[in-house]
Amino acid sequence: MRQTREFLRSQGLPTDDSPTTSTKRFPDGAQYRVEIPSTEGPEVLDAVLDAADARRVPVHRISQGSGGMLLTDDELRAMAATAAGRSVELSLFARPVAGWDTSPMATAPAGGPVAAQARGTEQLVHVLEDIRRTADAGIRSVLITDLGVLKVAAAMRAAGDLPPDLQFKISVQMGLANPASVRIAEDLGADTYNVPTDLSIGQLAAIRAATDLPLDVYVEAPDDMGGFVRHFEIAEIVRVAAPVHVKFGLRNAPNIYPSGTHLTPTAVALGRERVRRAQIGLDLLRRYAPDAAGSQLPAPGLAVPVAG
Repeated sequence: MRQTREFLRSQGLPTDDSPTTSTKRFPDGAQYRVEIPSTEGPEVLDAVLDAADARRVPVHRISQGSGGMLLTDDELRAMAATAAGRSVELSLFARPVAGWDTSPMATAPAGGPVAAQARGTEQLVHVLEDIRRTADAGIRSVLITDLGVLKVAAAMRAAGDLPPDLQFKISVQMGLANPASVRIAEDLGADTYNVPTDLSIGQLAAIRAATDLPLDVYVEAPDDMGGFVRHFEIAEIVRVAAPVHVKFGLRNAPNIYPSGTHLTPTAVALGRERVRRAQIGLDLLRRYAPDAAGSQLPAPGLAVPVAG
């Protein structure tokens, strides 16, 4: 194996999964920021921010999974204005993809990897149009699952067809799980990368060694993504993966995608509990790594919306 490891070294890639300490940081020198996912509309956003205030939990990024396509123009603008007023990043999923299309393979036992892909030219157009509409509402971060979407959207951004300050947050559903693969996403224009939920501390360290992108790491994962509760590992995750968005999903919770007003009370309750989980996780981080540095809001590098 020595020859192969030496070739990896020649490519600027790590040669093993050693859990080395990261010296990389966010622009303000911080090691970690907090992300609350599955914030599916204005009411849920308000509830998450209210809970964050009550529990004194710093929330740097809010993300959502149903896509801009399932929000009205007024809802998009309302969420953008709320997040802008709090200097918080708001990231909306770029949809649709195969999992919501007429694809039987996406729902078949072996078809999981297909669900996150854009199928054909028309769906590629639809996803890019969803990104354009989201950006037109003032939102400056979108979640992307498909490499082709990422490449074209990055080209549109470079050409001025999308805002130059628009950020591309790669979804956990893209599934790239090794240093060489994540570097491909970085080369194609990604601004932050959500790694698979089940990577070990050493595997996270190896990916960190290969990329300068902030990593988004679920420390509690939804059931359909493994259901892991890794709160006691947060200190080690911050040590090896910095700069890292510590992401609080929720185990033992219903899948609410695609969401809507028929699910608002459930989504609000889930959002509040995610903030409670974040309080628990941050308390453990302070207990085991009291010197770990988190960002203070407003923070440089966050894709805060532009309120119209």
